[in-house]
Amino acid sequence: MSVISVGNLEVGGAGKSPMTEYLIRLLKNQYKLATLSRGYGRTTQGFLMADATTDASQIGDEPTQFKSKFPDITVAVCENRVVGIEQLKADHDVILLDDAYQHRAVKSGLSILLFDYKAVTHPQFLLPAGNLREPFSGRWRADVIVISKCPEDISDKKRKEIGYKITLLPYQQLYFSVIDYLPLQDMAGQTASVNIDANTTVFLLTGIANPAPLLSHIKNQTLSVIHHNYADHHSFSLKNITKLANDFNTCTSQKKLIITTEKDAQRLGVHELQQTLATLPVLVQPIGIKFLNDQQMFDQTIFDYVRQYPSHH
Repeated sequence: MSVISVGNLEVGGAGKSPMTEYLIRLLKNQYKLATLSRGYGRTTQGFLMADATTDASQIGDEPTQFKSKFPDITVAVCENRVVGIEQLKADHDVILLDDAYQHRAVKSGLSILLFDYKAVTHPQFLLPAGNLREPFSGRWRADVIVISKCPEDISDKKRKEIGYKITLLPYQQLYFSVIDYLPLQDMAGQTASVNIDANTTVFLLTGIANPAPLLSHIKNQTLSVIHHNYADHHSFSLKNITKLANDFNTCTSQKKLIITTEKDAQRLGVHELQQTLATLPVLVQPIGIKFLNDQQMFDQTIFDYVRQYPSHH
């Protein structure tokens, strides 16, 4: 069994979930796969495996998203990753650890470290002065480093500057990726035939660490954006959604809609919100990742590791 960790040094917003989903798609057809997360924001404790009835309040928003999109894989949560791995290792070929870079009790066989492009190009400071969970030198524990959310036209000069700042060790690989904005979907996960143009008013509902890239993406289509912004992992209340509904209904625009993220959509599934949400045209913006360099090499690195360590590593 192989253990792959996906994490970052910063507090949230580096794109761990899209990377985890990329790895799921890469491996799920060849290996028996499990994801293991802490389950941030859940009301439960201990080891818990997702099924068709579990929701974000029980396992957290990101694991709920994984299970919804990939119902055939195992999705589990546990605060203690060692305990979680022990529960999963007998029946799985690969375990993906979501947000486990600082979980030192587990030494992953392959560790993928993400850096948000804008953050890595600025000075790095520890909390509370900055946004780092641990010193920048912690990057040396990683096997693979991915600079996420890059501009598509990032220059070779900028890549070299970032590479110089990262200062790779001989065993490390460096990749650059961009956000891949996929077609909008309805709350049931079906593709929505919607065209956003300059005449569209978009109400954006977010409770994520870094909504700036999504906000920028929407503003490239229309400048009329009303942002209802909440803290990361925010549990949406009836008061929050009622305010959104009131603002939406009083808007005089002839063409208007509501967009939220996949992660936020998981926390909108609680029963008390359903009656209000049913009256609103809420769409979901799914995202993926695209590599700007050597995607085949990245994929091969993952496959080589998994094939090399079929038993627990």
